[in-house]
Amino acid sequence: MSETMRAAVWHGKQDVRVETVPVPPSPSAGWVKIKVDWCGICGSDLHEFVAGPVFIPTDAPHPLTGKQGSVILGHEFTGTVVEVGEGVTNVSVGDFVAPDACQHCGECITCRAGRYNVCEKLAFTGLHNDGAFAKYVNIPSELCYILPNGISSEAGALIEPLATGYKAVREAGSILGETVVIIGAGTIGLGTLMAARAAGAGMIIVLEMSTVRAAKAKECGADVVLNPNECDPVAEIKALTQGSGADVSFECVGNKFTGPLAVDVLRNAGRAIIVGIFEESSSFNFFSLSGTDKRVIGTLAYTLSDFQGVSTLLANGQLKAEPMITGRIHLEDIVEKGFWELINNKDENIKIIVSPGD
Repeated sequence: MSETMRAAVWHGKQDVRVETVPVPPSPSAGWVKIKVDWCGICGSDLHEFVAGPVFIPTDAPHPLTGKQGSVILGHEFTGTVVEVGEGVTNVSVGDFVAPDACQHCGECITCRAGRYNVCEKLAFTGLHNDGAFAKYVNIPSELCYILPNGISSEAGALIEPLATGYKAVREAGSILGETVVIIGAGTIGLGTLMAARAAGAGMIIVLEMSTVRAAKAKECGADVVLNPNECDPVAEIKALTQGSGADVSFECVGNKFTGPLAVDVLRNAGRAIIVGIFEESSSFNFFSLSGTDKRVIGTLAYTLSDFQGVSTLLANGQLKAEPMITGRIHLEDIVEKGFWELINNKDENIKIIVSPGD
């Protein structure tokens, strides 16, 4: 195994460099080394490139990982376990995995409750610790999900973002027969859409400005797609629901205007699930909650049970990963053909996946 490798390293706002770095050392107890196959560019990676640091710790070392400053990005990935640390029993060398990105302490109140996705010391692979835009990455073995037969390495790289939408739908409770509004038809929005369809939603309405993404939403099962630039979405949704509004909404954009919109599209006593990552605050009148019995529910990431659910739905065709992949690039091209492509041609792209090569 070579002593160095190429990796996409975040150094600051609009400063990601593909550079030569040391290969990770042999994994410590409870950890494994993975040879990366494919890794997707996530919206959070893009946030760090455009406006970072958002999550990346720069003022002080991270309390769990000790990482501070520059970091190898990337957390939506598949790969093969090539080395295991002491005490690892859940995976073996040669296993093909799609890892969970939520590195956690295992000791805080939320970890003990099984909600380690909101660990008090949560560290995301590729944001708070070195990630998978590289040939090799070390991660805790407990985060490894072994891919079942029949799921490709490319589709497997989308299990992580699909699990975010899957958990968002799970947080909403039963949506059987309900009218659902999904704001945004990017990767997370489309994953949420397909998970909502699988969960028995009635009418699904998607708000999306891009014609390409709107078409993808239709392909993935939307009943109605509205362009909020061309209509009053609240009025249109009320017209579609006998004047009441939707039962549940999913905010999958992370914009200061779409956050309040997720509440505005609801009927009284409806619930809004906030999935997006926000770079700035929204102006919000809380009487829109206290005067209506509406509820707002935040959701972050997923747990391994969501990976299991997603893989089951991928296997039976209720979730589809391939329609969301709009680009396949090499690691050396990640800045120009990855980040800048997603920024400059956002409407034409959904998910670009990256191969580190051999």
